[in-house]
Amino acid sequence: MTQNTLTADSSVGSWLDDPIGGPILRDLLAQAGQSADVLRPVRRLAIKRLVKLSKGQFPPELIDDLVRRAAAGEVPGSAGATDAAAATGASAAADASARPPVVERPEWVERVSAGRFTGQTVVVTGAGSGIGRATASRVAREGGRVIAVDISRERLDDFVAEHAEADIVPVVANITDDDAIAGVLAAAGDRIDALANVAGIMDDMTPVHEVTDAVWKRVFAINVDGTMKLMRAVVPGMLERQAGSIVNVASEAALRGSAAGVAYTASKHAVVGLTKSSAYMYGPSGIRVNAVAPGPTITNIEATFASPLGAERVRAGMALLPDAVEADALAASITFLLSDDGVNVNGQVLASDGGWSVA
Repeated sequence: MTQNTLTADSSVGSWLDDPIGGPILRDLLAQAGQSADVLRPVRRLAIKRLVKLSKGQFPPELIDDLVRRAAAGEVPGSAGATDAAAATGASAAADASARPPVVERPEWVERVSAGRFTGQTVVVTGAGSGIGRATASRVAREGGRVIAVDISRERLDDFVAEHAEADIVPVVANITDDDAIAGVLAAAGDRIDALANVAGIMDDMTPVHEVTDAVWKRVFAINVDGTMKLMRAVVPGMLERQAGSIVNVASEAALRGSAAGVAYTASKHAVVGLTKSSAYMYGPSGIRVNAVAPGPTITNIEATFASPLGAERVRAGMALLPDAVEADALAASITFLLSDDGVNVNGQVLASDGGWSVA
């Protein structure tokens, strides 16, 4: 790849692999005390996506300056770069020049199915951010009336403002609270056609001999109790109509033991149990219940490691981790199952994980 081909639309991986762009980007990261490893989960994304994903650390002007410097061939090392960055850049440039040209994979582009949820009322939890927000947005843009549930009023206000033309009813609620669940039903009105149980939290990666009661109870309260309470609330109305769709968000941790700590892993296994039992119980009544198990996804949920053993084992288990995707890719899987497109799918756990589960 020549120095003139890098743009804001080029992937992060293409920048890192480029003999000019790689040293420039690595030098920038080194100045902030970071290495290129921090960008591994987003290698496939256009570098301009970092503006939104970095929460201010990569402003638009910085991306513009990177493109300008790459076009000018300003390789760090000859003027003003740190010795460490210069050495890293020179090595990366030499390695990159020895490799064949990089052929960029085309980025996935969301294709909205107009009218797929027209006439339907869909409850989406965790709608203020991450996968929940992407799911609520997709349903709204496909014609659905969205009951957007989140614990943060600020995030919900921002979401509603972003979709000013859509039919969205924001509900600030803690899904572990019975009164809050009643508020969700009241906001929805007489009919709920579908439920996307997305809200969830991560644990602190502790194994069973180190997990605290506080972490265990909090993770289960939100990931399991909250999911169950919403299901319990919406099913009676679906039974009356003999129709409905529920999608629970599980996790790769529901399919393996190496993706998280014991509390999160057990909670997501429980979500799968809720899903399969309900699918069996209500299948003859026209209610479909499925789950999506995301792999690495770019969300606002950050992993913390409170245990050296947990950190060592989980990181080892992530050695074959595929590239992370944006939440829109998970919303595509969730809304497929949520909509009538999933008409013949019931009781399934869809691993939307980039192939991690088969590694």
